[in-house]
Amino acid sequence: MPLRLLLLQAREPGDPVRHEERLAFAQKTRLPLEAIDTHDLLQGPPSWRQVRTYDALLVGGSGRFNISDGSLPHLEETLDFIRQVVAEGYPMFASCFGFQLLVATMGGTIVRDEARAEVGTFRVCLTPEGQRDELFSRLPTCFQAQLGHKERVEVWPASLLHLAYSERSRYQALRVPGKPIWATQFHPELDRESNLKRFQRYEALYIQTFGEQGYRAILAHFQESPHTEVLLPGFLQQVFGPRYSAKGG
Repeated sequence: MPLRLLLLQAREPGDPVRHEERLAFAQKTRLPLEAIDTHDLLQGPPSWRQVRTYDALLVGGSGRFNISDGSLPHLEETLDFIRQVVAEGYPMFASCFGFQLLVATMGGTIVRDEARAEVGTFRVCLTPEGQRDELFSRLPTCFQAQLGHKERVEVWPASLLHLAYSERSRYQALRVPGKPIWATQFHPELDRESNLKRFQRYEALYIQTFGEQGYRAILAHFQESPHTEVLLPGFLQQVFGPRYSAKGG
């Protein structure tokens, strides 16, 4: 039976990135688009009755919504939902906002830090724990990754495995020990082209944050990131084995 995934999104109604994000996850998981449905976190978390009709969860970015200022509607209910995901060991891969959400769920602290923002393509390296991890060991020790965040982890939960870091952000990837739950601060669902397109989609927001000159400087900071493309199919192979294939199951 083909795999079915539920993508949790925190983006405003009418934001074209909603569809583009779903398409990006479909392309990088190598699943057909119809294998991935979406749920709008602005309306609160999904019910467990809904979740159990899917094989795994995905969480993406968030546009203008943040953890540090509590701007995501229904944030506490969503944190409670993620706690249950962790408690049950429900398969999940989360990127960017999803990474921050998981850290906050497990007792960590997220802060806004524009001085250490990473927007574009950056070098990320594995920790010794990352080099031993079943999924992240598929990556070279250091690699290029797509990023787009202004918040970072200030306090790391001791209950999580620390898998990767960058020059600006000490915490770039995690795993919940012994459970099929991974998350990255970077975006393995994006490549140079799709990350640049997303950056340009949010032009007004980035100019407001970094200024016109800063925005133009970031435009030149996008490169290819081929190594991270192994993570999402690797996650599905690791969790579902023979059920997963490049054709969707």
